[in-house]
Amino acid sequence: MAAHYYTVTWDQLHRDARALAWRLMGQGPFRGIVAVSRGGLIPAAIVARELECRFVESVSVETYDEETRGEPVITKPPTAAGDGTGFLVVDDLVDSGATLRAVRGVLPRAHYACIYAKPAGRGAVETFVTEVSQDTWILFPWDTEPQFVAPLARRGA
Repeated sequence: MAAHYYTVTWDQLHRDARALAWRLMGQGPFRGIVAVSRGGLIPAAIVARELECRFVESVSVETYDEETRGEPVITKPPTAAGDGTGFLVVDDLVDSGATLRAVRGVLPRAHYACIYAKPAGRGAVETFVTEVSQDTWILFPWDTEPQFVAPLARRGA
């Protein structure tokens, strides 16, 4: 289990994805974007909109089973992106870098970007927005749901 949890709201994710797009403005133009499924799908859509890029491809990589990390396996390659020349690869988070290193094996010439980066994975991307500690588990909005929490006075705290 992670030592710390960081909850990202939809609003925060949108702001951070736009910040990523802003940082990428000088790196392009990009012929297309490759979204790393599943976590990179929504950030890639936001970045594609902000960069006015209409060619969006995906790569499916299985790495996690709940919170247990395994070896990354590409289950759907990004065939339309060739070797990655002129393409931007977008993911939500780089943790150890294993997922993006697997993708780089099929798209060696792409530019790699993510919203959040942990120290162990920072070398796997050229562009990111926010660094978080290695022992932090990010709770993305698609993994959570808002629910009622009783006031502290009612909980006997």
